Amino acid sequence: MRKLVILILLCCAACDTLAPAPTSTPTATATTTATATSTATATATPQPTLTATTTPTPTVTLTPTPEPTATATVPPTLTAIPSPTPQATAPFAYDGLEVIEIPQNIADGIDGPLVVYTNQNDSVSVRTLSTAEPNTNIEVLYYAPPDNPAARVPIIELTESTQNQIFLAPRGNALAYLVTDMFRRLPGLYVLDVANGVGQRILDMSSLTQRGIYSAPVWSPDGTQLAVTLESGYDLDVYIFTMATGTWRNLTDAGSFDFRPAWSPDGRSIAFVSDRATCPSWRPGDANACDPATTAPPLGGQVYVMDVASGQVMQISQEVTTETPRWINGRQLVFSSGNPLDLLTPSRTLWLGDASSGQAQQVATANASSLLLSEVWAPDGARVLFQSADATNRILIASAQGQGLATLDDLNFARYTMSGSWSPDGLRIALGGSSGQCPYGVILVDASSYEIVFRRNAPPSMCTPTFSPDSRYLAFSGINASSADGRADIYTLNLTVGATTNLTVDLRGQMTLIGWIAP
Repeated sequence: MRKLVILILLCCAACDTLAPAPTSTPTATATTTATATSTATATATPQPTLTATTTPTPTVTLTPTPEPTATATVPPTLTAIPSPTPQATAPFAYDGLEVIEIPQNIADGIDGPLVVYTNQNDSVSVRTLSTAEPNTNIEVLYYAPPDNPAARVPIIELTESTQNQIFLAPRGNALAYLVTDMFRRLPGLYVLDVANGVGQRILDMSSLTQRGIYSAPVWSPDGTQLAVTLESGYDLDVYIFTMATGTWRNLTDAGSFDFRPAWSPDGRSIAFVSDRATCPSWRPGDANACDPATTAPPLGGQVYVMDVASGQVMQISQEVTTETPRWINGRQLVFSSGNPLDLLTPSRTLWLGDASSGQAQQVATANASSLLLSEVWAPDGARVLFQSADATNRILIASAQGQGLATLDDLNFARYTMSGSWSPDGLRIALGGSSGQCPYGVILVDASSYEIVFRRNAPPSMCTPTFSPDSRYLAFSGINASSADGRADIYTLNLTVGATTNLTVDLRGQMTLIGWIAP
């Protein structure tokens, strides 16, 4: 550009030196060509090419990297999974410590079988039968010898009702109870060491129903450990509470619903119900985890047996049960399948499982209905008495293989109301009612001939009979319809002499039979 300007100036200078010449006019037109050469300024078009290079700025299309934020929306879908978990962890508690004075003859260990019952709302006297007295809201748990009402021993007095949710160790050296009255005491599950009188709250809970499933706590045979079903994150697990150390152990930490535990008589194994065959885990991160959005939580499952020491688990049957399995001896346990509450086609089948082989066999008789209720098993597991709930609600006795052995035609209990007990020595069967529907007095059946060998039609009627561990006594709840208030008392029958004793004759209020304890 500078060179062009210099050239023009030189040309102008040359023109000035040649000014006299007549050709100066054409030369001026020549300078117009010089302006034409100024079109060279059009070559400034390289500047647009610079602006063209600014087009790389559109490569800022990297800003569509909001795609990572799209993947970040995945975690919210995971946080929706814990929503069906109302309690993420077990509500352990170590408070409410109290010391109760226990009679020395009980604290040192009992010498013989004792009857255990509760008395609620006791009053000194009933002055006017037509005028109801206010409740005292006091509940007392008694241990009593089977033939001496005056020798009963109060173990614990509560100022609130447990609604009879009291769970007793077989030897009577420990008990657990649920408190639901939050106005008098913190609600929760409490334990009492009867040997030293020390009690405390171990769980902060107001109900034993969790995730829609009720599971009762159950003591080990020696009364040193308590098995409890608890919510654990996304599932249910069976925990073991050890009295001596106050510590907990998750026994079935598998991610599935594990519930309704039952200790074996030797304390080595625990049977429980689990849905692990259909849902290995409810934990979102586990392999084969079930999705609570598409899979309903279980109400039942298969029966399993775990060796407490080793943790080894054995499945007993493919059949689904909604009830707690029950041990009848150290090797055999019984359970049921079916749905007895189905309004259209109710059914209930009995099963006998073997904990050593892991096999189970169905009890099916040719002349029984598909609804078998209130079964009572012989101690050796060889025979079973049950109510065949058909048109006549017959009582049948069959072998474990399903062979019909006898029919008791002269007894007719309403459906779901028969209650029975097979004596531990295997010689007798006691039959009574339940749920307040107790139409008969004391009835005993010979376990060999299947004949009724003892029948007392005189009051009281007999509900929930249960034999003592030594087979010498029968305890039951009885109603004497001839009494003014028609109340229920706790009775025993001495099977040796045939004498009946009213253990609660001098008490008022409501009596509930808990069971037997023995050394």
